[in-house]
Amino acid sequence: MLLVDTYVGPSLIEGVGVFAAEPIAKGQRISRFEPEFDRLIPMADYLSAPPHLKSLLDRYAFPHPKRPDFIFYEVDNCRFINHAAAPNTDFSDPDAGVALRDIAAGEEITCDYAQFYSDYELLAPEIELQRKGA
Repeated sequence: MLLVDTYVGPSLIEGVGVFAAEPIAKGQRISRFEPEFDRLIPMADYLSAPPHLKSLLDRYAFPHPKRPDFIFYEVDNCRFINHAAAPNTDFSDPDAGVALRDIAAGEEITCDYAQFYSDYELLAPEIELQRKGA
């Protein structure tokens, strides 16, 4: 669950992204796992889900690194945070994201998916951006 004001908008990285609606200070905690709000979905439920739901979860959920029998689905804007090779947040603890540097209002919030999802594969638009050095 995000702890800062954000909005979803067009992203140069891929599709849509999450943008800071307020300045965020370096070191500020921007998210936390909130069991009453965020969803931990048992892998068995994911595996038996109909194709349309599985497709949604494949795009917006990830295996929980601390609880391998579950996938983690965030229901707020957090699920739209895009990957960056040089992110402005740290999600090495999937239960608490922190700003790595000051983030200006209007700036896209990014993270390194590999910090919490070891088998993550870049989507085609992200691969092209990384080739260009973005």
